[in-house]
Amino acid sequence: MEEIKKKLKALAIGRKIRAIRQSKGLTLEDVSKLTGFSKALISRIENEQVSPPIATLLRIASALKVEISHFFSDQASPYKVTVVRNHEISSSRDSMTVIGKDAGYTYELLAFKKDDKHMEPFLVQFDIKKRGEVPMQQHKGEEFLHLLEGKLEFFTNSETIILEKGDSIYFDSGIPHGYHGIGEKPPRALVVVYSP
Repeated sequence: MEEIKKKLKALAIGRKIRAIRQSKGLTLEDVSKLTGFSKALISRIENEQVSPPIATLLRIASALKVEISHFFSDQASPYKVTVVRNHEISSSRDSMTVIGKDAGYTYELLAFKKDDKHMEPFLVQFDIKKRGEVPMQQHKGEEFLHLLEGKLEFFTNSETIILEKGDSIYFDSGIPHGYHGIGEKPPRALVVVYSP
């Protein structure tokens, strides 16, 4: 756990969020109103006391009018086409993996070189958890998930769907939803989030 905290601190996501917020002349109260999160939570994220899950980062990025990848990169890419090679993902795995501790998953950014995009692809590994241990999330846009291995439970307020290796799901991510791993082995999936 100590090693994970060091990796998260090295990303300096909280400091980047604060710098963008301040450069846009926004207060914690402004970002709170734009995201629906409490000022206390935003402050804890900025001070790197909390590791935000994907949905939280997406809402903050939307409020600040930046791409989520902006939090993981120090420089913008001017290219219309970018390629991330397998060895680049492998060599950057430690710095590009984020733990959504409370959300029950870890994720890696797969297109971290590309700025100004509407889709964000991730490789996600879900923890084996009970449904009550996983908070529901929601954010503007749409989400696609293709399960690469394991077994996953997807749920909303009105339905539960069990996904197995090779299954895919596409949904409006504005509805409250959650995932958690079930079975013996933590499931892995390709997830693509679209944010208008």
